[in-house]
Amino acid sequence: MTGQADTACAWAPPDDVLYRRYHDEEWGVPEYDDRALFEKLILDGFQAGLSWRTILYKRENFRRAFDGFDPERIARYTPKKVERLLRDDGIIRSRTKIEAAIGNAKAFLKVMETRPEGFSGLLWGFVDGRPIVRNLANHKSAPAKTRESEAAAKALKSLGFKFCGPVIVYAFMQATGMANDHELRCPRHKAVQKLARPIATARRAAQAAKPSSRKKA
Repeated sequence: MTGQADTACAWAPPDDVLYRRYHDEEWGVPEYDDRALFEKLILDGFQAGLSWRTILYKRENFRRAFDGFDPERIARYTPKKVERLLRDDGIIRSRTKIEAAIGNAKAFLKVMETRPEGFSGLLWGFVDGRPIVRNLANHKSAPAKTRESEAAAKALKSLGFKFCGPVIVYAFMQATGMANDHELRCPRHKAVQKLARPIATARRAAQAAKPSSRKKA
């Protein structure tokens, strides 16, 4: 840190390199890609009862085990595949959460088939297509849930999603830029806000990038 005061959010200490990189490069950045949002919601479901740090340190293992979070593949997982996942010590070995992820993949595919706004448009609709900005002096002042996350959780449940209660959904909203809860002193507070775009424009850009991202996965 070359002697300069660290003004980043207090929850992301500089000596935890991976966690800090997540704060500096990902947390709060508006995400509009359907599949990226699907991955994050699945990971947040696995976080239930645990810390995000635990999941973050296992994220690459999850990506390997769950076929790059390809919803079409996950939706076809068989009982044999579930048993293999339960033997994988690189992930959270919870049968309930694994089976919920499979069900969520099926629900995601149905949303993508039946809703013109897609998964991204559905979720961003709960914040009217633009981030909720809070000027927090301390991250501990952030709410655990909001009326927006409660509405989103209710809608997701009605569509067949599991492990998506209002607290989980609000953490998801914070991470994916639907809520900007970086502390006011944190340089990322303004930086992520500048990345927000009108939802229609953002979705078109995300969809245009999909072919290359699929090849990479």
